[in-house]
Order: sequence, then C-alpha cells, then structure tokens
Amino acid sequence: MDKWLYVMFIEKTKTYNRLTKAAVERHVANLKALDEEGHMELAGVFKGYPGVAGMYILKAGSFEEAEALCQREPLVLEGFATYKLKALQVADKENNYLL
Repeated sequence: MDKWLYVMFIEKTKTYNRLTKAAVERHVANLKALDEEGHMELAGVFKGYPGVAGMYILKAGSFEEAEALCQREPLVLEGFATYKLKALQVADKENNYLL
C-alpha cells in the first residue's frame, strides 16, 4: 500500500512583515488543532530561504483533504502568506524504500 504525506510550503506575501501577534496566535492555534486531529507530522520555520516562511508535513487521506487543511491556515486566510502543496510518497522499511 502506498503511503503519502503532503508538504505545505508557506510562502511570504508582501504583507508578511505586517504580521501581528494576534495572527501568530491564530496560526499557532491552527497548528495545535492539526496536531490534535492527527494531521500534523511535522512543522517548522525556514531560515535563510528568502520568501519562504516555513512548512507543514501533513497526514491526510488524499491531496484534496490536504488542500482543505492548507486553506484553513490563518496566515493564508488573512493574506500574510500563500502556499504550495506537494504530495510526497514515503520511502521506508515497510515498502523497501520504493524498490
């Protein structure tokens, strides 16, 4: 059985530098909700990559479900960021690293 994760690259918009504490708190609340719902595999901030704020690695049943999770991100909803979503087929011991 194929195992997929979904990588959300969060990209800064021109208004990112106007990010408020309240917006960051809504962003963190969303991270916590994704984690509690079992959708969060990993999340983090990038440093040294101009224009890219960070990423989520999401667990979802389909690309469409992952897309819906991305679209509820407050930074995206409020215009501070956009995103790109990529599907990642996992290579691990269980599938002999896709051999």
